Amino acid sequence: MDISRLIAPERVICLDEISSKKRLLEKLSQLLALGAPGYDPADIFNKLIERERLGSTGLGHGVALPHGRLGENDTTIGAFIKLDTGVDFDSPDNQPADLHFALLVPEHHTSEHLQMLASLAGMFSDAEFCAALRKCHSDEELFKYISGWSEAS
Repeated sequence: MDISRLIAPERVICLDEISSKKRLLEKLSQLLALGAPGYDPADIFNKLIERERLGSTGLGHGVALPHGRLGENDTTIGAFIKLDTGVDFDSPDNQPADLHFALLVPEHHTSEHLQMLASLAGMFSDAEFCAALRKCHSDEELFKYISGWSEAS
């Protein structure tokens, strides 16, 4: 999977902190809307919340992969937020999440959705990769590092 097809510099940011999971999902929705012209951040937020109600998308080890399906868009869109101070994400290990990759997938892309989630889970299971992300201190540095990831690396 070519991660650079999912994200753009304006959808990858570093933040000091966010007060709650809800606020984080709101911010991710705003970022995803930048790549989904015609979609309201509130609609995206509702899809992310709807998915969270089925079970937390927190993977553990400080990582969360919130995701949702939305309408007739033809493009899968990603956004990434790194927090200096993690937020409770109801992860299985009860640890706060500081690395959040959100995914917005077209309704009809079922197998692609699952493949992308598997690739992202693999990416974020790499402890060295996550440690390097946590050392990034600017949006530009973070985008460069995350967009350079490939399954071969």
